[in-house]
Amino acid sequence: MRLLAWLVFSAEPVTTPLTVFVAVLVMACPCAMGLATPMSIMVGTGRGAQLGVLIKNGAALEQAGHISVLAVDKTGTLTTGKPVLTGVTQLDCPAGMSPDSLLAMAASLEARSEHPLAHALVSAATERGLSSLPVDDVQVAPGMGISGRVTSGAAAFVLAVGNRAYMEERGLSVPQAAQDSLAQLAETGQTPLLLSLEDHDGPKLAGILALADALRPESASVVRTLRGMGVRVVMLTGDNERTAKAVARQAGVDEVAAGLLPADKAAYVRRLQDEGHVVGMVGDGINDAPALAAAHVGMAVGTGVDVSAEAGDIVLMRDGMEAVLTALALSRATMRNIRQNLFWAFGYNVLGLPVAAGLLHAFGGPMLSPMLAGTAMALSSVSVVTNALRLRFFNIR
Repeated sequence: MRLLAWLVFSAEPVTTPLTVFVAVLVMACPCAMGLATPMSIMVGTGRGAQLGVLIKNGAALEQAGHISVLAVDKTGTLTTGKPVLTGVTQLDCPAGMSPDSLLAMAASLEARSEHPLAHALVSAATERGLSSLPVDDVQVAPGMGISGRVTSGAAAFVLAVGNRAYMEERGLSVPQAAQDSLAQLAETGQTPLLLSLEDHDGPKLAGILALADALRPESASVVRTLRGMGVRVVMLTGDNERTAKAVARQAGVDEVAAGLLPADKAAYVRRLQDEGHVVGMVGDGINDAPALAAAHVGMAVGTGVDVSAEAGDIVLMRDGMEAVLTALALSRATMRNIRQNLFWAFGYNVLGLPVAAGLLHAFGGPMLSPMLAGTAMALSSVSVVTNALRLRFFNIR
């Protein structure tokens, strides 16, 4: 159109409209705009990998910066994920059975589980020199407990280890004295597990295993920083409410949803999404996988199980909650970098196209040489790439 306009409405020689035509074609090349977004994403994801944050796709990198609600698991996320056994309380045990006998049976069963609490029982039994016992017919109830047949000497028991809801589901009532013990343990932030034995006399509530999981040293400061970034933090856990609230108080988290099964965590995430929030989920266990998959951005702690890492959009390879801050800050920095790149790319075209079209020449000024137009567009691409490469030096303050 510009070529025709110059040919029809100007008295210039034919070389002038041809020069304008070529200069406009060169100046209108969208190479800088085409580089603006992918360059920033490529450099941003690379820098994330250097900082221990593996981002699986560009959509996750973009969404992370818009998170308004961050749901976090308790065990292994806010806490160290390395609970230790603090005590074994006997209740209705068969005659001659000691606390070590209960622990040996529980550890033999829990050796079939990947849960951090299971690892704690196995470690405790190993430290006490307790031998592993034969186990079969193992059944796992995610978020609740585990059961199986354990052979101890000449006797065989159906053993179950889990929370109170799991025991009640199996038809066992928890006596008041045991309820008081559970409440006392929960108030101090410990996680109580109930243990039941079933033989020819029927099922019995045999004991309580108390475990403590220390809060990560950086969790409280990370929660404060997230609030400062305008992110609402919610704890989702399968633990009992008293234990969860005790840990939440230490971490500075006000909103707690406790006693959740894996499906309940995913439903809670979807409910937050229905309220219009961009929801991120941080977790490390198999119980967190449905919620990680349901969230807009699932952040799986890399030290957790493989299924959670597979379900997450971002894998946090660094140990600790600080990696969450890195992911959010990197996302915001990358999106800011993309906007800067687009500004420069559009700016070159907005300023350069009128000049290439002969605007200055129409008022007695010079024509823009196609060579200068090519140089200008090359510089626009260089500026976009250079600006994107600044992300290589990104570091959270």
